Amino acid sequence: MSILTLASASTIRATLLRGAGLEIEVRPARIDEENLRESLLAEGASAHDLADALAEHKALKIAARDPAALVLGCDQILECEGQLYAKPASPDDAIAQLTRLRGKTHRLHTAAVLYAGGEPVWRHVATPRLTMRDFSDTYRDAYVARHWDEIRHCVGCYQIEGPGIRLFQRIEGDLFSVQGLPLLELLTILTQRKEIDG
Repeated sequence: MSILTLASASTIRATLLRGAGLEIEVRPARIDEENLRESLLAEGASAHDLADALAEHKALKIAARDPAALVLGCDQILECEGQLYAKPASPDDAIAQLTRLRGKTHRLHTAAVLYAGGEPVWRHVATPRLTMRDFSDTYRDAYVARHWDEIRHCVGCYQIEGPGIRLFQRIEGDLFSVQGLPLLELLTILTQRKEIDG
């Protein structure tokens, strides 16, 4: 079985991969995500394309240093009513994001790009739709205060594998993709490529 290099610092993605029985090495890619995002948006990139491009740049950064490695890059872009959201910069920013998302349906573009032999060999973007319930200001403020250390790394300020699930009234789509990784599709391609047993 091949070792998969995860070009991400996400503990959730690492946990999902290890839970599926994969042997992984975590090597977060350092890219100028903000400038890249601004450049792509200036060129008219959609949220779908933006997530895909960011995931590819992360995988490429690691694969360029180690062409023999099997590298996975991932990214997520949250889109609601034409506005794109990034990870919250502060508790106040998290409160503002949750206020704007409350009672609405948003789309979460979850991209994964796989590099092998220094070249992209597979890519996938899943787009679950999530509807937040109309929670109270009191609940919102207490949620951010209690869980800031966990949600500060999450676009949309939630982790559905924890208390963040209580923010929602409906989720349409793959739950693994909501957590940051289209896991079933990834396992399928790894099996087809004989990178893992199957």
